[in-house]
Amino acid sequence: MTDQDKFLATAQRVIADEASALNTLGAHLGPSFGAAIELLLAAKGRIIVSGMGKSGHIARKIAATFASTGTPAHFVHPAEASHGDLGMMTPGDVVIVLSNSGETPELADLVAYTRRFDIPMIGVASRETSTLLTQSDVAILLPQLGEACGTGVVPTTSTTMTLALGDAMAIALMEHRQFTPENFRDFHPGGKLGAKLAKVRDLMHAGDSIPLVTTSTPMSDTLLIISQKGFGVVGVTDDDGYLTGIITDGDLRRHMTGLLDMTAGHVMTSNPSTVAPDTLAAEAIGVMEGKITCLFVVGDDARAQGILHIHDCLRAGVI
Repeated sequence: MTDQDKFLATAQRVIADEASALNTLGAHLGPSFGAAIELLLAAKGRIIVSGMGKSGHIARKIAATFASTGTPAHFVHPAEASHGDLGMMTPGDVVIVLSNSGETPELADLVAYTRRFDIPMIGVASRETSTLLTQSDVAILLPQLGEACGTGVVPTTSTTMTLALGDAMAIALMEHRQFTPENFRDFHPGGKLGAKLAKVRDLMHAGDSIPLVTTSTPMSDTLLIISQKGFGVVGVTDDDGYLTGIITDGDLRRHMTGLLDMTAGHVMTSNPSTVAPDTLAAEAIGVMEGKITCLFVVGDDARAQGILHIHDCLRAGVI
């Protein structure tokens, strides 16, 4: 067996061990999980997540996941808590404390503070009789499983289970609150994720930028509007201002003979594809399906509120 074969075998063993641990955790969870979620939902303040060492890294991620899914949360380092950061916790908060052993000495002051000021605490550990779990208002017991390192000293399986538990809490809270992709986007306005969750109204051109004519507009004037606005299309409205059609380069080619003697109503394609302003830009791309370069944005009153070009989506990183 080559070194590369050994490396691969180790990776497969570690992943299999941790996957098995997650299955065990799922089967092991009981009423305490539901009690923890109810306690978090009842919080009038923020969710404080804390842990030391590797558990601290997991705690930071859990706090970040809570915060990005509609549950205000932040991480408090237990060592810093003993030097003033305990003031970051208030009686309206709920504290989640992570410790595989449940006996991490750096947590002592933080745990004592929650008991002194009646701040509800959820403890997560793998030892039922540990100080952390016996002091907690809600105790979540992790299965006692060997670490994936094989020596029992490197936090691997235990941190994976704790991370998954935090994700489960966040999603349970998110689903209960009916947190939507649009809500998620409010907390992620930047980067590729923000682009994917951008709404059409965020990218569309509005006001005087919208290329519009009426059904009675002569094609000579219509061609000028197409040229001036620069989208290569023009929307056609009826006398009441409702969008009824669109003229594209394909429509122009089909009506080349006698084009300048016609009106926009004669040349247009009726009932064009449109999107609502609150549609996700990614969904608008699906409407375009590679055949349409522009979509008119229409409100509930059937009037054009804007126009979205596929290049706008490209620039924003939606595609």
